[in-house]
Amino acid sequence: MVGLTASDVPPTLAVKIFSAGVAACVADVITFPLDTAKVRLQIQGECQTSSAIRYKGVLETITTLAKTEGPAKLYSGLPAGLQRQISFASLRIGLYDTVQEFFITEKDTTASLGSKVSAGLATGGLAVFIGQPTEVVKVRLQAQSHLHGPKPRYTGTYNAYRIIATTEGLTGLWKGTTPNLTRNVIINCTELVTYDLMKTALVRNKLLADDVPCHFVSAVIAGFCTTVLSSPVDVVKTRFVNSPPGQYTSVPNCAMTMLTKEGPLAFFKGFVPSFLRLGSWNIIMFVCFEQLKRELMKSRQTMDCAT
Repeated sequence: MVGLTASDVPPTLAVKIFSAGVAACVADVITFPLDTAKVRLQIQGECQTSSAIRYKGVLETITTLAKTEGPAKLYSGLPAGLQRQISFASLRIGLYDTVQEFFITEKDTTASLGSKVSAGLATGGLAVFIGQPTEVVKVRLQAQSHLHGPKPRYTGTYNAYRIIATTEGLTGLWKGTTPNLTRNVIINCTELVTYDLMKTALVRNKLLADDVPCHFVSAVIAGFCTTVLSSPVDVVKTRFVNSPPGQYTSVPNCAMTMLTKEGPLAFFKGFVPSFLRLGSWNIIMFVCFEQLKRELMKSRQTMDCAT
């Protein structure tokens, strides 16, 4: 009897979680400068001093940051970003298929759209509550500039954790949980469900095999759809998380202040770097995720056969 191939054997939960965490970290390291540029463009408008640098476009923002603050500034907050991916991606992507099974009814032979969305909601929400402190620190470090003050607010990742906890309380590390929860629910459902549906449709209709080209196309489409839906919430989340105590009384107040002072287009600031970031992040993450799962299952099969 011929054994199952690696692609036929369902990956274990441990393999999914490990693969998601590693793939997300690889994607984060490669695309982090785009995320930093996105944050700088999103908070532009808060500082209205005449000496403030104005960023125009993703490439100019990256170039300006590298010239004025040094190339290393493009990776400011990366340790917190990697911590974020280990907690966020491992949970929301690694657990997605497993949680999906809980929402499949007896009438469903395969996972319905409702079960996919429910799984996205559950894993996205869980990831936010656990990983929110890493998001707060990452955004603060990306946003701070030594050009706007005598010294930076934080000297590093763990210094930021300590200062936020001591000056704002432990709740300060969970600041912006509501908009981030909304953002991640939108991103998780759109990203994972769109990717899942596109991949299934391409394979089922025999347009592409379940391989790298299929994963690439599905990831690009998922990245675009996710950016369109999540951009307004993402901008509000970034502004609120980065704001000093007292600047905004609440998340709705932050959104209304943006709307009245800067207009509706303020909610789409940084859209291009957001799409470049999410699109490229999705491509790298999903392609690595799929390939890593297969390689790990191949290695496991080889070890099982050897024993």
